[in-house]
Amino acid sequence: MLIMKRVLVTGGAGFLGSHLCERLLDQGHKVLCLDDFSTGSRRNVQHLLRNPSFELIEHDVASPFFAEVDEIYNLACPASPRHYQHAPIKTVKTSVLGAINMLDMAKRLGIRLLHASTSEVYGDPALTPQPETYWGNVNPIGPRACYDEGKRCAETLCVNYHQQDGVRVKVARIFNTYGPRMAPDDGRVVANFVMQALHNRDITIFGDGSQTRSFMHCSDLVEGLLRLMDTSDDFVGPVNLGNAEEISILRLAELIVALTGSRSRLVFEPRPKDDPAQRCPHIALARRVLGGWAPQVPIERGLMDTIDYFRQLL
Repeated sequence: MLIMKRVLVTGGAGFLGSHLCERLLDQGHKVLCLDDFSTGSRRNVQHLLRNPSFELIEHDVASPFFAEVDEIYNLACPASPRHYQHAPIKTVKTSVLGAINMLDMAKRLGIRLLHASTSEVYGDPALTPQPETYWGNVNPIGPRACYDEGKRCAETLCVNYHQQDGVRVKVARIFNTYGPRMAPDDGRVVANFVMQALHNRDITIFGDGSQTRSFMHCSDLVEGLLRLMDTSDDFVGPVNLGNAEEISILRLAELIVALTGSRSRLVFEPRPKDDPAQRCPHIALARRVLGGWAPQVPIERGLMDTIDYFRQLL
């Protein structure tokens, strides 16, 4: 029998946070959505405002906050390179101070906290697929460092709060995720390619397109987060949540052109500094501790879902 909870979702008006809020409400929970709208959008949760179990609060998670809740999902942080490189200091503050504020709150209330970390903690990996035991290959002063190192520090805090103060934490390392409610100007590759294709503009590929990524639909991620939150108190993680099937950036571009019927040409530009050559999760741990969890949405179906969303925006 499902027990109704009051759940705090930081970054709840973001792409992923809004889907999590929606799913929690569907399960019968009350949801407190916290967002400063620096990268999230009111449009993402507009349809939820009619629900009396949903509450939206504008607040920066890097500033102290307290509410009586039963669980915390800490998703607040810019996630696309365009956004976090535009405000690197704010990104670090959101990652580190935001984690401290939420961990202090979880400690005071004696509740569980799930922290959304990222595959970026692995940097440009020298090992593939990346297991949770891999320490990564990160440039601490590079253009991506504000996000990479901010998230790495937040993981350290989660583990320290658990070991020192007994806080019940869960750490999810999220790999590339896509789907409806991505921002059109997000800067991440799926949003970029879809918007360029729908406008019949040249599709920009950085490098020769041989670099690979693993793309997971947002619905599969939300399922993984919910299952992770429900694991036993002695399981902290981190645990990879991602698609174990790789696809090259070139193939992704070709697939999006075909699915949109676009007249776009593919053009190639130099790869940005510290852009990883490969990013693929080892998900044996997730399968074992999350009841056989694995992504279920095929990329063609997930991309069409995303394309339809962007078409509606246009």
